[in-house]
Formats: sequence, structure tokens, C-alpha cells
Amino acid sequence: MEKKDTTDKIAARIKQLRIDAGFTSYETFANDYNLSRRNYWRLENGGDLKLSTLLKIIAIHETSLEEFFKGL
Repeated sequence: MEKKDTTDKIAARIKQLRIDAGFTSYETFANDYNLSRRNYWRLENGGDLKLSTLLKIIAIHETSLEEFFKGL
């Protein structure tokens, strides 16, 4: 699997978690959880992310690393 494919799948997973949590706007989600709107937008669009940021998003959604990566 190519890096771009994996990055796109992770970005799509982050976006889907937000939508599943009832947030139609990435900006509202970022504001509600004290995340940079610009950086969060990058994450949902396949930008590089730090592991600490991914762990924070996973914690916000009360899921595990295993569950997050399941099916990717």
C-alpha cells in the first residue's frame, strides 16, 4: 500500500469519527475540543500529523488505537 493511500484512509477515518459524533463542521469540532482549526482541517485532508495529535483525537472519540485502525 502506498503512503498516500494510507494517509488518505487515516484522514477519512478522522473525518468520519467527527461526523459520527454529530459534528457537521470541522471548525465547530476543533473549537469545541481546543484544537487548531487550520491544523485539524489539514488532518482531515491528509496532512501530516503527530502521534500525540492522533492520540488526542482518539481520546476525544473514546476509542482505542486498535479500533481506530481496524479496517484500514
